Amino acid sequence: MAISLKIVQATIDGIPYGCPECGSAAFTLDGHWLDGSPARGNCPNSHSWENPLIDSADLKRIKAASSGRQRIEDEDTFEITIGGAVLAGVLYPELTPEDVKAVGRIYWRKLIKPALRKQKRRAVRAVTSPIKQAARNGVAAAQAGALEAAWTTQAGGYEPDPDYAPEPINPCPACRGKGHHAIESRLHTTTTVRCSVCHGTGEID
Repeated sequence: MAISLKIVQATIDGIPYGCPECGSAAFTLDGHWLDGSPARGNCPNSHSWENPLIDSADLKRIKAASSGRQRIEDEDTFEITIGGAVLAGVLYPELTPEDVKAVGRIYWRKLIKPALRKQKRRAVRAVTSPIKQAARNGVAAAQAGALEAAWTTQAGGYEPDPDYAPEPINPCPACRGKGHHAIESRLHTTTTVRCSVCHGTGEID
């Protein structure tokens, strides 16, 4: 059965081992089903080579000696001895349940949560904007009233006349701006009738 290992970095007796053409530290080691067949290396830059010191059986030993990963911060390391030389390195990390959880947390924190927060702010603004506008209008009206009262106080104040009625801008000529006509009648208790010319407003257009 064929076996393939993804190497992140490796050393032989402490000396960095990688692609012999470009020096890439990351590469794959592929072995055939026959244990004695040499392993073939392949780097990301499309370089390929055969390593006579490492065969398919050694790849199986590397796989068996790998530490594996239990936590996100763990590295999957290995170390075996081949012909008296120590081959050690780090394998490409395989996905673990903790990785899946971490991806879910990142997805929630980076994408879902900000989107939900943005929708919530938009909804809150849609509800509170009219309330805030009404409050601002109310505050403005209160400030205007306070300014008017302060100005009146500084000007000496005034006492409102309960009988005061503003003069019409264009007094009705028929009722002379009164809005009604006085009548004398023994049949009715009403002593005035509304002016039919200005309709009781006391002014005409």
